[in-house]
Amino acid sequence: MPQFLIDLRSYEFLQNALMACVLSSFASGIIGSYVVVRRISYLAGSISHTILGGIGAVLFFNAVYPQAQIDPLFGAGATAVIAAIIIGLVSLHAKQREDTVISAMWSVGMATGIVFIAKTPGYASDLMGYLFGNILMVTQRDLWVIGVLDVLVATIALIFYNQFLAICFDEEFASLRGLNVDAYYLSLLCMTALTVVALVTVVGIVMCIALLTLPAAIASLFSNSLWKIMLISTLLSVIFTTSGLVLSYSPDIPPGATTILISGMTYLLAVVFRRLLSRGPML
Repeated sequence: MPQFLIDLRSYEFLQNALMACVLSSFASGIIGSYVVVRRISYLAGSISHTILGGIGAVLFFNAVYPQAQIDPLFGAGATAVIAAIIIGLVSLHAKQREDTVISAMWSVGMATGIVFIAKTPGYASDLMGYLFGNILMVTQRDLWVIGVLDVLVATIALIFYNQFLAICFDEEFASLRGLNVDAYYLSLLCMTALTVVALVTVVGIVMCIALLTLPAAIASLFSNSLWKIMLISTLLSVIFTTSGLVLSYSPDIPPGATTILISGMTYLLAVVFRRLLSRGPML
């Protein structure tokens, strides 16, 4: 901890990493709450893994056309939104085979990314960073991308708070009231996709679904109000990401993995504590 605070004043890469932790937590806390309440974490997991295809395609394109130099996060964002729309439509209109299609999107997206990266000229040094996160390599440009995604996601989520609240808790009632449930559901999945992109730089593709859902899951144990869950979840996301960064610095271990370990242990402790408060049977 002391060494991290000393180096934080001197090194820009640590300042960028800390800022990325805070920025990504806003979208994560808000959208993660919707994901947990709506119980669509498996859909979010599929979207998060599919984006490797977009990242791999951009890396391949940049290697073939060096003058282009497109940010891989833009490829990730485009792929995530497309995957969200496809998965959303399947879940709405093909429920009997929903799990099969979602699993196929999950695996095909990752396989496509691996093929592109394998055919990219040179050594694919960025692959591990995208899979497991590399927050210490976050640039000012990445911060701007995350910040824009934050503003976009948070604005839409808060403006249409009541509509999303309705489809999360009582979809049938919302439909009877004339709400376009399908459109709002697809919008929610698209916002989830953009939030996943923001989290990729923090904990990577493989673990971002955990950071998206665990803080909100902890918050939901102690509150039934959606806006309170969002507030608590955002605060927990900030605590988990910054703690993971700080605690991993001196022993030189991956910050993303450290963040998820802290989140997972906190969730387990929260479940036990909630059981003790309610005096229910421990399962």
